[in-house]
Amino acid sequence: MAALQVVIIGGGLSGLYAAALLQEHDISDYVLIEARDTFGGRIMSVSDAPDGMSTDGKPRSVSGRFDLGATWFWPSMHPGLQQFIDDLGLVAFPQHDAGDMLIERSATAAPDRVDGYLSAPHAFRLKGGMRTLIEALRNRLPAKALVTGQQVVQVSKQGEHIDVQTMCSRGHAMSYHATHVLLAVPPRLAISRIGFDPALPNALRRQWEACGTWMAPHAKYLAVFDTPFWYEQGLSGEVRSAVGPMAEIHDASEPEGVAAVFGFLGIPAASRRQIPDAALRAHCRAQLVRLFGEQAVQPRAEFLKDWADDPYTAVVADQMSGGHGMAVPVIMPAEPPWQHRLIGIASEWSPGFPGYVAGALQAAHQGVDALLASDALKSAPY
Repeated sequence: MAALQVVIIGGGLSGLYAAALLQEHDISDYVLIEARDTFGGRIMSVSDAPDGMSTDGKPRSVSGRFDLGATWFWPSMHPGLQQFIDDLGLVAFPQHDAGDMLIERSATAAPDRVDGYLSAPHAFRLKGGMRTLIEALRNRLPAKALVTGQQVVQVSKQGEHIDVQTMCSRGHAMSYHATHVLLAVPPRLAISRIGFDPALPNALRRQWEACGTWMAPHAKYLAVFDTPFWYEQGLSGEVRSAVGPMAEIHDASEPEGVAAVFGFLGIPAASRRQIPDAALRAHCRAQLVRLFGEQAVQPRAEFLKDWADDPYTAVVADQMSGGHGMAVPVIMPAEPPWQHRLIGIASEWSPGFPGYVAGALQAAHQGVDALLASDALKSAPY
């Protein structure tokens, strides 16, 4: 197989955006490899998905799309992302925050009702979910350059080329040869799931291992209803709870669309593993009834996504980590043989917005710029 210029490992937002940037620089000799069967990474918007179930255990139609992964962005903080969204023709709308907020302090007392929290700067969401961003990007890329269902297991430097070994779910191995690799997976996940030969420098390896993966320790529950009845109660849908199982709840409705709320579970990842999904869902429904009344007793559909159980997101070290507040790791080794040949571009490598959607774009841009500026790229024999 002839060597490609670039192999991109990971088909989330940063990987897809890096591919689009390569094409803008007339580099079409690349392949993007994603371990999942679909693109998106930690962007996950659901609608009529198989795990969307009514409370009687039967699938039900959902006429909306809701985010179980990355959800918000802030145009005033992330003007580049806003411009990119506009360029793609996507529609953004402000997060609903009109109305009072509930504070649940005790399981034996009614929740306190307080003035609503108005975020500043204001958070926005995308109509149709964040997945519209993934779909718009994917549609701009050639299908022949996009590979799904193959997990990268080994990256080896062999002379001037890098051998990227993959394995599919059926155990079939494939190999790709390139001169450069862009790592669009979180640093900790790359260290845990991919073998590197020669080994990466010890200092860099320790730094990447110490960088927590955003979303990895968390779980989200989402309930869909016919109407946002909490609006009629003068509530925004915003909740903070010391009781749980959801510690933080937000409105997830779309304007003129189906109503929904979602919450982050406050139960640690290790403890969640001991509770069946059906029981977790039942506890979440009971909490919504405590907060919003009997109208919440039976959602028309509900979803539960535990990112700590996602093998393409979380590793063991993420089970006890909050995934936030880490130092931004260096994007590549400082010396050969990996210098300028292996570059990290996932959101955790963003110098300004690590872990955010805007960070995925920033990190990809930073990595592609480093690649284009490298002598290795200029001198590589294609």
